[in-house]
Amino acid sequence: MPELPDIVAYLTALAPRVVGKPLEKVRIASPLLLRTAVPPIQSIEGRVVKRLSRLGKRIVFMFDDASGDQAPVLVLHLMIAGRLHWRERGAKVTARNTLAAFDFPDGSLVLTEAGGRRRASLHVVRGEAALAELDPGGADVFALSLEQFRAVLIAENHTLKRSLTDPRVLSGIGNAYSDEILWAAKLSPLAQTRKLTDVPWERLYGATRETLQLWVDRLSSEAEKKFPETVTAFRPEMAVHGRYGLPCPRCGAPIQRIRYASNETNYCPICQTEGKVLADRSLSRLLGADWPRTLEELEALKRK
Repeated sequence: MPELPDIVAYLTALAPRVVGKPLEKVRIASPLLLRTAVPPIQSIEGRVVKRLSRLGKRIVFMFDDASGDQAPVLVLHLMIAGRLHWRERGAKVTARNTLAAFDFPDGSLVLTEAGGRRRASLHVVRGEAALAELDPGGADVFALSLEQFRAVLIAENHTLKRSLTDPRVLSGIGNAYSDEILWAAKLSPLAQTRKLTDVPWERLYGATRETLQLWVDRLSSEAEKKFPETVTAFRPEMAVHGRYGLPCPRCGAPIQRIRYASNETNYCPICQTEGKVLADRSLSRLLGADWPRTLEELEALKRK
């Protein structure tokens, strides 16, 4: 799923292409995409894009309107597999994975979604109040002091991984960047928020802001030169995410994982869990008491 740095990169690339320009036509190819009926989607056609913004992991198009506080707003949520592409004006929407096209004077913004499940969504609402109803409520980490950051995460006692990725807690952080943040902070993804002491909180706060800023700067710089056509959660420059079995760039230990449903959490057992291998649900059920507790035991098991 595109996360905060990826959404900012999209906004960076879109701004010079659409802000101040009219959305000439909206072509919806998938009936499952549009989640609202009032106002109708046609009401934004011909209107000028006044500004772009981010709402969690959503992209917001605010349109010019004489009514002021009731200006129409288009809200696009890419979910897991949705991606944006900038094509020549009037690009076809006949491909199976194409959900919609938004035609502007200089090109068409095309929305695609890989796979068979249609999770991406499009809302059209009127005014800031209606827009706020779509906000999951997560705080902007760049607007928080250390004390505020800590207060937000300890409001409920959960694992760091869960708290970082909860859109009601923090805005825009998902599976990929939470792995990178926890690696940078040298903290276990399963550590409980209410059990952290002062020094780990300082490390987590700094790592969250620095990791996100690093990727925002990197991806935005790329987006200024070229539209981000291949947004992915797996990048070779990442330290742990998607790097199971590869060496940790800090200590050289093989990166481990916890698998659940369609996601996995990646971590370094030496840097983050004091050498302990965290239980993988599927394998730990299979191995039971034989589940390896340390990296050494895991490597020995692999050699059998």
